Amino acid sequence: MVQLESQATPERARKMGARQIYEALKDQILSQVYQAGGQLPSSRNLSNEIGVSRTTVTAAYERLAAEGFVELRQGARPRVAALPFGQRPRDATSKQRAAQRLSAYGEKLRAIPPWLDYLPSSLMVDFRYGDLAPSDFPALAWKKAVNAVIAQRPSRLAYDDPRGSLRLRQALQGYLWRARTLRCDLEQIIIVNGSQQGLDLCARLLLGPDSDFVIENPGYRMARQIFASTGASAIAVGVDCEGLKTELLEGVRARLAYVTPSHQFPLGGVMPISRRHQLLEWARENGAYVIEDDYDSEYRYDISPVPPLHSLEAGSNVIYLGTISKTLSPMMRIGYLVVPPELQDVFATAKQLFNRHSPVTEQEALASLIESGSYESHVRRVRRLNRVRRETLLNALQRAFGERISVEGADAGLHVVVWFNELPKSSETALLEIAQRAGIGVYCISPLYEPQPEEATADRLGLVMGYSALTPQQIEKGVQLLSAAVERAKGQV
Repeated sequence: MVQLESQATPERARKMGARQIYEALKDQILSQVYQAGGQLPSSRNLSNEIGVSRTTVTAAYERLAAEGFVELRQGARPRVAALPFGQRPRDATSKQRAAQRLSAYGEKLRAIPPWLDYLPSSLMVDFRYGDLAPSDFPALAWKKAVNAVIAQRPSRLAYDDPRGSLRLRQALQGYLWRARTLRCDLEQIIIVNGSQQGLDLCARLLLGPDSDFVIENPGYRMARQIFASTGASAIAVGVDCEGLKTELLEGVRARLAYVTPSHQFPLGGVMPISRRHQLLEWARENGAYVIEDDYDSEYRYDISPVPPLHSLEAGSNVIYLGTISKTLSPMMRIGYLVVPPELQDVFATAKQLFNRHSPVTEQEALASLIESGSYESHVRRVRRLNRVRRETLLNALQRAFGERISVEGADAGLHVVVWFNELPKSSETALLEIAQRAGIGVYCISPLYEPQPEEATADRLGLVMGYSALTPQQIEKGVQLLSAAVERAKGQV
């Protein structure tokens, strides 16, 4: 939709002339709202949209064409011309106005440096964690499920329960018992738009400027930033090969603790029963909640499943967070919370205020997959595929580097952490640049530490290497290229 300030009221729209329309469109073209080659609305549609005559819009388009901003062709929508200039920077005045309008929450977000670890899609091999292979997605089963939902015309089109589709919650209730021995009531399940929204709801409802939260170090960076955006203060607690060091919680006072006990992110430790009980005892003594992020528990290779915290505590102090981002697709924004009974109403209210409810069609389709057994069959299939990918990566790393590296977190999940014993942390930038030029995407672990550790690992370069989006052939090729990049980076130390 064309964004014209004069759309604010019908009275102002009627006063718009060709000049105002021309200036608004020109500004959007210069700011790359409409990029080169992009289509603008037809004169008829734009005139109807903003309430002016078609002649007025046509005059504006003709002026834009005369100045080389758009190309006009009979019977076709106007198209933005290929302009020999880049995006126009915002002036200092507009930045100052934006700063004055931000809330306290906005100021917190402003203080967070932007970070996007998305490298160009032209990479030959990308070891970015979180991506899945398109070939793994059950396209036919999903298409069948979605078509079946669409074919069942509802009696009316209406807003749904903010907690989520009843059918999906019923399906998840059974699935969680079968897969994770987790018992809960339907009212405790809240369907959210991915785990990020689940974390955001927890942050909004449980934290504030005067509160503290426990976070793993290293840990999931976006969880930390979501909690910190409320004004709460982080208490970073170290981890080892068995997850969060719960003995360090003695004397700590906090409103909540965020943990990944089934497969610590990123180091991969699995929290033993003794530490789980210690963590839950700490939560009871402090009146705190524990957020249990069970983000990839479906992928276990060399270890037996451990009951979730929620099962051990009967859910009284635990908020369980699950997602399908690691089983179906991260592009499919469906996750779920299992909250304690005393929180189920306030979480449902918060969900309703936040975005009313999650998309219903996708929820019903997922429920169909779970009910039919297709979802669990799919999970078993991709677990086998990712076992092969994991073994390929471990073997390739061993051949390429031998004793020069240490690997952590290989027993479960969809990534490993690789420590390079001969590369200091100071060589991170050089390695990343060399690797990207060679066509491979690799990602350092250091940004996941806050504060940075003081132990021996502080002066070793570590990479978080995901493998679930790659073929065995790509993994082999990627490790070969990485080996060459490491050698070049060593030469620059």
